[in-house]
Amino acid sequence: MRKALDFLYRGSGVVAAVFLAAICAVVLLQVGANVIDAVASWLFGHSFGLMVPSYAEFAGFFLAATSFLALAYTLRCGAHIRVSMIIQTMTTRQRRFIEIWCAGTGAVLSAYFAIYTAGLVIESWQFGDVSPGMVAIPLWIPQLPMAVGLIVLTIALIDECVEALAGREPSYVHGRFAGGDAGANDASAPME
Repeated sequence: MRKALDFLYRGSGVVAAVFLAAICAVVLLQVGANVIDAVASWLFGHSFGLMVPSYAEFAGFFLAATSFLALAYTLRCGAHIRVSMIIQTMTTRQRRFIEIWCAGTGAVLSAYFAIYTAGLVIESWQFGDVSPGMVAIPLWIPQLPMAVGLIVLTIALIDECVEALAGREPSYVHGRFAGGDAGANDASAPME
């Protein structure tokens, strides 16, 4: 089960990275089109009017996909920002209680958002909603990665909660995937 979950988190992170590269590609294509138009205007006195249709809209869709799909991976890597000044001063038992409470509450909230985002995707698909840009994209397509990212985050938070209940050290202590899975073999080690 651990390998399957880690594969899910990694896969989500990889897809997020692909969307990040897609943002770069779309922006570079538009910048290249602008440069070609500027050079053509300078050489020939008029530009060609090159452009990537709806490039800003595509970049926004890709950014949303990147942000949501990366949530679970960064949680398991220990890359989320955590304020640990208070928790450091607590006993192991108190820390464990806080970890369980935080992961459990996060899982409930994430599940709530995942359910409603999935409902939004279904409604957009049923009603045939499309984006208002030059290129009309069915809205369920860019909304789907948001829902998937929230579902995977919910699974990761439940995973964190189960590990805290079992007395294991949270993944943020030794980022699960940092440096070639540092800490992955220590997942069964109890909290000290």
